[in-house]
Formats: sequence, C-alpha cells, structure tokens
Amino acid sequence: MRKRITTLGRGAMITLVVLGFIAPLAWMFLAAFKDNASITDPSQMIAFTPTLKNFHTVFITQDFAHYFFNSVLISGTSTFLGLVIGTPAAYATARFKLGGATGFIMFARVIPVVSLLIPWYFIFSQIGWVGTYQAMILATAFVSLPMVVAIMAGFYNELSPELEEAAMVDGLGRFGAFLRIVVPLSTPGLATSAILSFIFSWNAFLFALVLAGNQTMTMPAAMFQFMSYLGVDWGGLMAAAVVITLPVMLVALFLQRYIVAGLTAGTTKG
Repeated sequence: MRKRITTLGRGAMITLVVLGFIAPLAWMFLAAFKDNASITDPSQMIAFTPTLKNFHTVFITQDFAHYFFNSVLISGTSTFLGLVIGTPAAYATARFKLGGATGFIMFARVIPVVSLLIPWYFIFSQIGWVGTYQAMILATAFVSLPMVVAIMAGFYNELSPELEEAAMVDGLGRFGAFLRIVVPLSTPGLATSAILSFIFSWNAFLFALVLAGNQTMTMPAAMFQFMSYLGVDWGGLMAAAVVITLPVMLVALFLQRYIVAGLTAGTTKG
C-alpha cells in the first residue's frame, strides 16, 4: 500500500511538472491560429474558428523569412566558429592539464550577458561593425565558446590518449593525431556542443536587440514589431513565437539522444 501511494504521488508530481511546461506552449500554439478577440475571450480557449491571418502577417507583412535567414546564418556561423576555436582549446587544456584555463574561460559564460553589451557596442561602433553580421556572430560565439570548451575538455579528460600516442609513434604529429584520431572519436561531444551552441545563438535576444540592424535583425528581436504604443498584436506575436520556437523544439526532440550521448560520453574508460 505504501509503495502504491509513493508511486501515485510520484506520478502526480511528474504530471504537474509536465503540465506546467506544456500548458504555456499549448496556449501559444492555439493562440497563433486565433484573432485578437478570440485570444482574450475565455469562452474561446479551445473552441474557436482557426485562421492563418497571423502567419500571413508574420511572413508577408513583417518579412519574417528574412529574419529567419538571419537567425540561421548567425547561429550556424557562430556555432561553427565556436567549434573551430573551442575544440582545439579544449584538447589543449585536457592534454596539457590546464584545468585552471577552463575555469577562466567559463568565467565568460557566467558573466551576465547584459554586462557585455556596452563593451561590445563600444568596440563594434569604433570599427563600424554595429548592425553587421560580423558583430552578431562574434558576440554570440564569444558567449557560446566557453560552453564548447567545457563540454569538450570534460570529454577529452576521459578519453584515453593511447590511440593518439600510437598514431604519433607511427609518424603523425600532435596536430595530425588530433585531426585524424581524436576528432572522429569525439563526434558525440562535438554534436552536443554544436546543438547547445546553436540553440543558445538562436535564442540570443539582447545581442540582437542592441547590436543588430534592420537588415541583420534576428527573429527574437523582430518580435518587437508586434508591439506598439497603440497595443499588442497578440495573434501575430504568438505566430512569431511559434516560428521561433518550433525549430529549436524539433532540434531538441529529434537530437536529444545525441545530446545525452555527448554529455555522458567519456564518463567511463574502457
């Protein structure tokens, strides 16, 4: 009896947590297909006449396809840049026992993003980069890079060096062994780093709000176009939120096993 009560209580708690996460998302998806009057009408919470007008506003009137392209370009490039720089850095900190360097690099990750905006804006304004893709890419890569280093350094700390040492005995240099032996073996960690970095860059709001221009604006910042002094276009705002949220939800849903595999890979030897 006691075991049954414990099981029921655990199930109830899990259900409450799941509902707490799902309920706002469900409301957002439903609201994206309602007009503004239906969104604010409690009697039409579930039963309503769906409309695609909000998505027409998002893609045609507000040109969210261009902002979508910007988000993909900036997120993809900053993720690639973070991997290219962060992976060798993580390997060096792991193989040469530079654990203190990892902690120093992670300091950039725990700094509040808002505290970086003024220095970034000042630097980029001096070289004429405010409102450019370069500014957005470098800013997001700077914050996601420590995460790449932390994940990959932990991976390399547990990865046996014997295979790369054998490759160096066969004639490869340290860098050649890294490229031909270590990098293929660290695919799970690279996948995890890439996915998490991409999601972070995709959701970067403050950087886009301050550093982006009209032509380089990403989708999170573009959502402000649905808010004005006259009111809020809730239908368009919810449709834009769906367009922003759906890609990262699909990435997390279909690639979650790679994320878990990367975070747990290398925790045991052998």
